[in-house]
Amino acid sequence: MPMLMPMTRRPPAPATTDRLKIGLSACFSHADPGRSLFTNKTLQYVEQSIAHWLMSAGALVVMVPCPTGETARGDVTLRHYAEWLDGVVMHGGADVWPGSYGEEPLQEAWIGDRIRDLYDLAVVEAFEQEGKPIFGVCRGLQLINVAFGGTLYQDIETQHPGAMRHRDPTTYDQHFHEVDIVPGTRLAQLYPQQSRVVVNSIHHQGIKRLAPGFDIEAWSWPDAVPEAIRRNPRQGRGYIAATQWHPEFRARDGAVLDDTPLLQDFLAACQAARARPRPGRSPLRIRDRASRLLRQALLRRF
Repeated sequence: MPMLMPMTRRPPAPATTDRLKIGLSACFSHADPGRSLFTNKTLQYVEQSIAHWLMSAGALVVMVPCPTGETARGDVTLRHYAEWLDGVVMHGGADVWPGSYGEEPLQEAWIGDRIRDLYDLAVVEAFEQEGKPIFGVCRGLQLINVAFGGTLYQDIETQHPGAMRHRDPTTYDQHFHEVDIVPGTRLAQLYPQQSRVVVNSIHHQGIKRLAPGFDIEAWSWPDAVPEAIRRNPRQGRGYIAATQWHPEFRARDGAVLDDTPLLQDFLAACQAARARPRPGRSPLRIRDRASRLLRQALLRRF
């Protein structure tokens, strides 16, 4: 009589109520009368792979829409989302407007998206005030740095002596370079015995002056542009970390840094904050200032 092999059972999936709810900041496609679809309508959307990255660990992903603008109705605010969700990821996308860190654009091509900056600043402010973890990707890293008082290179190749190319429009997410992980940092703990690694590079702006209270966890090699930052835990407030690269984008040959430890670290912080939120302080030092500026900007349409 043949032996019956024991059946391998999958562990039960978490109940919906147990799954983490992670916010994802919106990308904007502003009203365009020349667009044939959704003519002259403002679109808010997410890029598919970053949602799938978060979902790969079982999290429920919710886009955090901008609650203001000429079509706004009802009383929902970003603070409601920050209270309800367990954390937020700040999306990649358009350049940061130089005026957001006190500079004039050096070229019209680098003017960025002022409206999206105000929205993103308001999202960071809302989640910071609720003590919810924040993770930034590419533009998200730059926006976080600006929100807390740092500045940016408007164009790395133009302004940073000896800079290599950090963005290639032809190869896009298959453009890579090496980064050095700073010993003794949380990032180094996540990647033991990996001091120099390969990441994707899809940006031309980058950190010029680091925001107070943050540490640099990785530098591009050999030109030393900050590639990963984290709020210093000695600040005594909640989790904020960011990478200049896109952990959700995969290399075709699998040669880039494994994204799993970064994702698990962020989600673990979200799980801890669900149990014990640590309310912070507005990065702009004036409660709800970012939300007010956003509302005014959209009403005035500049």
